[in-house]
Amino acid sequence: MSQNNSGPSVAAKPSVEDLFGRFQSSPQGLSSAESERRLAQHGPNVLREEKVNPLLKFLGYFWGPIPWMIEIAATLSAVVRHWVDLIIILVLLAFNAVVGFWQEFQAANAVNALKKQLALKARVLRDHAWRDVDAANLVPGDVVRLRLGDILPADLTFTAGDYLSVDQSALTGESLPVDKAVGDEGYSGSVAKQGEMTALVTATGAQTYFGKAAHLVSTAKSVSHFQKAVLAIGDYLIYISLGLAAILVLTLLYRGASAFTVFQFALILIVASIPVALPAVLSVTMAIGAVTLARMKAIVTRLESIEEMAGMDVLCSDKTGTLTQNKLTLGQPALFAAQDAGELILAGALASKEENRDAIDDAIMHGLADPKALAPYHQTQFLPFDPVHKRTEAEIQGPDGARFKVAKGAPQVILQMCQPDQDLAARAAAQVDAFAQQGDRTLGVARAEVGAGWRFLGILPLSDPPRVDSAETIAHAAEHGIQVKMVTGDNVAIARQIASQLHLGADIHSAEEFFAAGDGPQALAPEQLAQVEAADGFAQVFPEHKFAIVKALQARGHIVGMTGDGVNDAPALKQANAGIAVSGATDAARAAAALVLTAPGLSVIVQAVESARRIFERMNSYAIYRITETIRIMLFVVVAMIVFRFYPITTVMIILLALLNDLPIMTIAYDNTWLDPKPVSWNMRRVLSVATGLGLMGVVETFLILVIALHWLRLSQAQIQSFIYLKLAVAGHLTLLVARTRRPFWTRPFPARILLFAIVATQTIAAMIVGFGWLVTPIPWADVGFVWAYCLAWIFLEDRLKLQIYRHLELRGKEHRNFLRRVKSPLHSHAPIPR
Repeated sequence: MSQNNSGPSVAAKPSVEDLFGRFQSSPQGLSSAESERRLAQHGPNVLREEKVNPLLKFLGYFWGPIPWMIEIAATLSAVVRHWVDLIIILVLLAFNAVVGFWQEFQAANAVNALKKQLALKARVLRDHAWRDVDAANLVPGDVVRLRLGDILPADLTFTAGDYLSVDQSALTGESLPVDKAVGDEGYSGSVAKQGEMTALVTATGAQTYFGKAAHLVSTAKSVSHFQKAVLAIGDYLIYISLGLAAILVLTLLYRGASAFTVFQFALILIVASIPVALPAVLSVTMAIGAVTLARMKAIVTRLESIEEMAGMDVLCSDKTGTLTQNKLTLGQPALFAAQDAGELILAGALASKEENRDAIDDAIMHGLADPKALAPYHQTQFLPFDPVHKRTEAEIQGPDGARFKVAKGAPQVILQMCQPDQDLAARAAAQVDAFAQQGDRTLGVARAEVGAGWRFLGILPLSDPPRVDSAETIAHAAEHGIQVKMVTGDNVAIARQIASQLHLGADIHSAEEFFAAGDGPQALAPEQLAQVEAADGFAQVFPEHKFAIVKALQARGHIVGMTGDGVNDAPALKQANAGIAVSGATDAARAAAALVLTAPGLSVIVQAVESARRIFERMNSYAIYRITETIRIMLFVVVAMIVFRFYPITTVMIILLALLNDLPIMTIAYDNTWLDPKPVSWNMRRVLSVATGLGLMGVVETFLILVIALHWLRLSQAQIQSFIYLKLAVAGHLTLLVARTRRPFWTRPFPARILLFAIVATQTIAAMIVGFGWLVTPIPWADVGFVWAYCLAWIFLEDRLKLQIYRHLELRGKEHRNFLRRVKSPLHSHAPIPR
């Protein structure tokens, strides 16, 4: 039930003619030349964003806990007059700021590019013709058409049409939709829920009610599970670093070391160990991945939703346009009260609106023997389709001036209007079933003369064959661990026919079998939830059923994707872990979805899932690498200083290590990655196990080479420091090659060229630093070669350890999954939990 019209303004309504006069417009709209002039005068129909001065944003990278540590270390260097240390510390400070600024700049550019592709469209009357334009180009005086599912693109006044039910709760707080009539105002950002009307644009951009209440647009960014987990790892590493640094400082001070030197060294060691670049790397990796998805015709509305796409294991897919071609063709009609097929098709065409470009209406229009057959008829009123009434209805004035009504829609709805006897109802139902066996959708058509009841004219069959690639794509999705369930409003017979052609399975249920009106999954018994989980698809689905299906599958522990295109699909799209607005979806559905498709078909979704899993894998690899390096460097340096009583590397070397380690990381967003054949999710145990194993092995191999340098090569202390610095630099980047894949590091997928180039370049620089003695004590080139050979030998041992850890974790995972299956089984409901 709708409320009466209400809103911010209570002023008396001006007449439609006065409004057109005030805005120097007419019901025929504006010309292109006039709209361009007004666009220059009023500006684009967008809200101005607060832009931060780039210089101030850059300077912000010198303020915060990490920059403060570096600045304190620089101050200590200046106090003790270690000028080389001071210069290099300042270089580190500037480098961190430049990297952070550049990464954020890249991410912002990627997000802005996505926003442009998601720009709102409006149906506007320009140069006496209806056309779709970017809502940003609307100007006061434009005439626009609004229908079910549209987001109102500007403030406007309704000038023609029967009614439009509008949800403006986000603006006015009204909980129920508001019915609009001619002369009523509508506000930018509201959503059309039912009906269809034409309106005059009265305000755009910052002059709209939405624009003036700018605080309404502030939104809180949600943090995904992945980001929370990785940031938790960052916090954990900070505590570990601070704890080890405290032990080091107390030990060295107890031994009588210089307080200035100890604190400076500890600060720089902490800075090098903490994953400063973690948030930036995550943002850029996701943003660049989102741009890649956009090239595949899949636009991510929130970067965080990439994680949900990567973990999706059930996809509830619409039939029409996703599994089928959405190219409806009118078949041979079934006649009831109609004299011939021409009369039946004409009545169906009169109950359509050509300018709406609806797929069903277009199919019926194309079925007319004579396209000019509609010319003598005048449509005086039109009731558009909505998911509740499931029909369109029009009042027509014929060539002779006589008035009558026509309606078309779901056969059961149209038949009910005609109050059929048992024989008519049975014949119609049998005909619908016969068409359904062929996979045809059906429309009932009826006509009513003035003062008389409705007559059931007949049934129009519409065929929509499966897409050529649908069956192959469904099989491909299954290989990726994704079960595709068909969701359609058609009856069970049609759904089963299409499902059989696509090899989806024949276990298709009517949604009403599980979900009565208003019931949700909480009303289902466990065995019914299991049936929903096992079903291959659902037929006769209403939008509220989609929401319940998603909730039921989530209750069974699934990460659910749901496609949709209508305004009433929005709740299901929001509830789904990965809501997907299909090509041609309404504005309301696009706004609720995590992924917006700009091309039809299921293959786009599968490609998007593959890309999301690769993005996830890159972030996973970075997390493993960063934890490994922190353990390797921090633990080795602290323990070595306590055991051997000297600095194994200098402050300058730690800074050089931090600089050279960060360069390849900037390119990890472009790396080639292994595609997991199963849905992925954040596995903290696996990441920590692999990283800890590699980190501890790194500590052992560094201690061993330190002993070799002391007792076999007999290097001086200064040379040992250069020697250890080179070992940490080389081994760190080689570890990145190990951490980036779960397979042997020398197998496909090979590192991306840009990543490989960054690693080789930084390794070359590290070798030249110690070989030529730039800022450090030089060591013989033979020792440089020895370090390289040593690290290359150990990378194979590290890789073997990594594979062993993965195998162990996989084995434990299988045992756990088998146990859960036994527990779920009724025969094992009382099985003891293994310790």
